[in-house]
Amino acid sequence: VQLVESGGGMVQAGGSLRLSCVVSGVTFDDYSIGWFRQAPGKEREGVSCISHYDRSTHYIDSVKGRFTISSDSAKNTVYLQMNDLKPEDTAIYYCAADRGPAILSSVTVTVPPLTVDYWGRGTQVTVSS
Repeated sequence: VQLVESGGGMVQAGGSLRLSCVVSGVTFDDYSIGWFRQAPGKEREGVSCISHYDRSTHYIDSVKGRFTISSDSAKNTVYLQMNDLKPEDTAIYYCAADRGPAILSSVTVTVPPLTVDYWGRGTQVTVSS
């Protein structure tokens, strides 16, 4: 199983980035796919996800209205469009896949992502003020 993120970079506050995550080795639609981030000195937190139960999308409050998650099943790819970026969005962003409720729980009720099945290696996002 592989999850490969791309699209990170450095932008000024107010700018935009689009992250991509290509998933291989699993049946794409059988897994919830989520984006997490981890800033220096902080715990990894769920940012957004697409639930495999009903394809619903979810976001943490701090990114609602600015970030949009989407997927392309034909390409086994999940995207995170990030607009109006803020310095506090600076972090390593990780893509993750899980066949159970772990990702959905992490995003919706901030449960630590201790049991997520698969992780990507991450992509750095840096937002300067």
